[in-house]
Amino acid sequence: MKNLIDTIKNIWRIEELRKRILITLGLLLVYRIGSFIVLPGVDSAVMAKEQASGGGGLVEILSIFTGGAFTRASIFALGIMPYISASIIMQLAGIAVPAVQKLQKEESGRRRINQWTRYLTIAICMFQAPGYIFTTIDPKAAPLDDSFWLGTSLVILTASTLFVMWLGERITERGLGNGISLIIMIGILARFPQSFAQEVVGRMGPGGGGLVLLLVEVVLWVLIIAGCILLVQGTRRIPVQFAKRVQGNKQYGGVRNYIPLKVNAAGVMPIIFAQAIVLIPMYIAQAFDQPPMWLQNLASNQGWFYNIMLFLMVVAFTYFYTAITVNPNQLADDMKRNGGFIPGVKPGKQTAGHIDELLSRITLPGAVFLGLIAILPTFAEGMGIKQGFAQYFGGTSLLIMVGVLLDTLQQIESHLLMRHYDGLMKSGRIKGRNQGAAYGMAG
Repeated sequence: MKNLIDTIKNIWRIEELRKRILITLGLLLVYRIGSFIVLPGVDSAVMAKEQASGGGGLVEILSIFTGGAFTRASIFALGIMPYISASIIMQLAGIAVPAVQKLQKEESGRRRINQWTRYLTIAICMFQAPGYIFTTIDPKAAPLDDSFWLGTSLVILTASTLFVMWLGERITERGLGNGISLIIMIGILARFPQSFAQEVVGRMGPGGGGLVLLLVEVVLWVLIIAGCILLVQGTRRIPVQFAKRVQGNKQYGGVRNYIPLKVNAAGVMPIIFAQAIVLIPMYIAQAFDQPPMWLQNLASNQGWFYNIMLFLMVVAFTYFYTAITVNPNQLADDMKRNGGFIPGVKPGKQTAGHIDELLSRITLPGAVFLGLIAILPTFAEGMGIKQGFAQYFGGTSLLIMVGVLLDTLQQIESHLLMRHYDGLMKSGRIKGRNQGAAYGMAG
């Protein structure tokens, strides 16, 4: 406890770090306040009643990432997700379109791509906002047939999403951590106290199982978090030797370093892609008063078919996203250009083949474990855990929380170590997700 207090004091002593933390907390507070501001003309009491009577399902799943703003008809109801969608589209365009791929390698090109991403965010909002208004807001709570109200609501939802995007960029620039990721994480964490309190009340009530069963759930949850941390931080180190070169009286190179290949190089993206596809039957089922039985089975997140499809899609998307994220040929070329080589492997094609083989080996267990994490909330609900708390037992929510917290703690530790303070841990082993390869650190 004394070491923890000393670490907090050291963090507060560093003026730059203190300012960054306060700016981050202030901007996140602005976001949370905005998530409680309801759209003009919407009766919040009717929306709250509708939410209480019809909770769960697709709306509950989508509401997780906005901290409840989605179900409250808030001005931040769309959250940051349109910007995330636009970023994913531009990232895939960088792979499929050579012109965009060329722009990604230049500083001015990256600025242009960022501007295109903002324009694409506006376009996505113009499609998502009407869909949100007509499918989520109850006709009794708002004048849906009023064209003036509809037009102003579309403008407000779009402008609010751009404001949230601006908040994220300011946090990244002047605050601590990745602003977009922190906004998503704070929305997920905002619902945790309420979900955990509901689980405690349910377990302590009649027939709930009591304190022992609640403690078993908490221990299981902590073990799952530990597994997610191992998945996020797990790496396979490929040793790299750099050739010696002498210039004048100085010797350069000759050092041994490594390329850290991550067990989960795809991050949380495979789960996001897979869930986006398996949620399509839920959207279709909402269009029917009485959906066919086969469609009900596809749309039920408790069904075996839904979870098997989700697992297989997560595994497939993990391989796909790893393939487009890590390029063995580029790694081999960069390594050769910087005078580096893997001991026992010839530079060039053999090095690329060796890296590709190792990447395939470590991606399989990572993909399987990621698929299991994706379907863990369903098993948690099957064990009697309430849906709200079950969402924190796996899936996108847990992976985002673990990854973002590790990245933020790694930045704090970097500030401490730069100013000759002890890190957050004596071993100094908090590793972020963005680690440079050996060829990038050498020379």
